[in-house]
Amino acid sequence: MMTNFKWPIVLGLWPVACCFFLLACNSTYTSKKTGYFKIDFPERKYMSFQKEGFPYTFEYPVYAQVIKDSTYFDQDVHNPYWINIDFPQFSGRIFLSYKAIGGQSTYKVKQANGVYKDSLGINVFDFMVNDAFKLTNKNESVASSIKDSLFHTQNGITGVFFRVGGNAATAKQFFMSDTTKNFFRGALYFDVTPNADSLKPVQDFLQKDIDHLINTFKWTNSAGSVK
Repeated sequence: MMTNFKWPIVLGLWPVACCFFLLACNSTYTSKKTGYFKIDFPERKYMSFQKEGFPYTFEYPVYAQVIKDSTYFDQDVHNPYWINIDFPQFSGRIFLSYKAIGGQSTYKVKQANGVYKDSLGINVFDFMVNDAFKLTNKNESVASSIKDSLFHTQNGITGVFFRVGGNAATAKQFFMSDTTKNFFRGALYFDVTPNADSLKPVQDFLQKDIDHLINTFKWTNSAGSVK
């Protein structure tokens, strides 16, 4: 049974619907820029990392945690001075590795079948410098730029700092050495998907902490160093 459909009423509403549709299509649309959550940064204060037997000392932020690097420390006696500086509030970590020049360390060596295997090798200064540059250049596929700069601190520490632009896994890397006895490397990583725009405020904040670490760094086993 068909209902008694009232066409005049529907046709009377048609001009109103058309006007509404045209107004909606002609309304001005304003795009909004992508935003990120505001980050509250802590007050800068530092404390000393100076542990008996370690060949180096430096200052690090009180809002960070120094932990032993579990990747090697519990398994490899040849890398006992590897530590990490964790920033839990930023999901960030500075990996710090140390190698005694002329000593032995565990290296990943590529086998004939393409598989990498742990192998003991001698720590040669030139090789370690080359490795530091190679590790940084691994970011070339996603980096918009890679810049390195030589530095020399008031404590007599010489090294190279790397700044990697773009969505690289680590935008801050560096190494320091006295060329005869000690070699120290650091790299900042975040436990999030790399995004240069969202990470920039945190990276800029932690850059000053890395600078402070470098400027307060001292060898404890070199001639004329602090004991």
